[in-house]
Amino acid sequence: MPIPDSLPLEKRLFREDVYSTIKDWIVYGTLEPLEKLRDADLAVQLGVSRTPVREALRRLEDEGLVETKVNAWTRVAGVDASLAARVYPILRLLEPLALELGFASLMVADFLEMKTRNKAVQLHLEQGSAKAAALEDTALHNLWTRRCQNSELLGIIANLKTNHIRLEIHYWRGGKAAAKSVAEHQKIIAALEKNNLEVAKRELEAHWTRALARWAKS
Repeated sequence: MPIPDSLPLEKRLFREDVYSTIKDWIVYGTLEPLEKLRDADLAVQLGVSRTPVREALRRLEDEGLVETKVNAWTRVAGVDASLAARVYPILRLLEPLALELGFASLMVADFLEMKTRNKAVQLHLEQGSAKAAALEDTALHNLWTRRCQNSELLGIIANLKTNHIRLEIHYWRGGKAAAKSVAEHQKIIAALEKNNLEVAKRELEAHWTRALARWAKS
């Protein structure tokens, strides 16, 4: 079988690095929601040609992180209640499922780390560091699902968490959800420590429902 033509490995990695960097800038708020994106400016900032930047922006548009108006502008996709309404209900269904599938493998060390992460969420919110709080929150949620062996399910959840992080950074900048989110996390962890999967699942589902309701009121 003939070997298909392909780009040299270095060039493929180079394009991936450009894509990953711009994606990180969008997800973690370096590039703000609705901020205009000019491929020439990004190329200069990254020290590359415009071609890999354009390829990255097309990929990010496919992922819903970038939006364009033909012959007008390319910009970072917005963060608003409509995005939360699309993302949160799916996570409300899928995270409890992943928790259920991995529940039997959870260990005492997992519960201890959950508590540590939850305290970190609270601390960062009290300090006004929305980005750090969002990252700790994501790490906490990952602890509930990481024992799940269904890679397809975890992949879907991970993709949704890209926008979830953006939503949390935007919403938590004022620390408005600190006490409620942390308290909800505590109820989930307490149920898991008691080996009560059904209660933990209900609390996790309720957490996502309440989080969406808080977004609707923001």
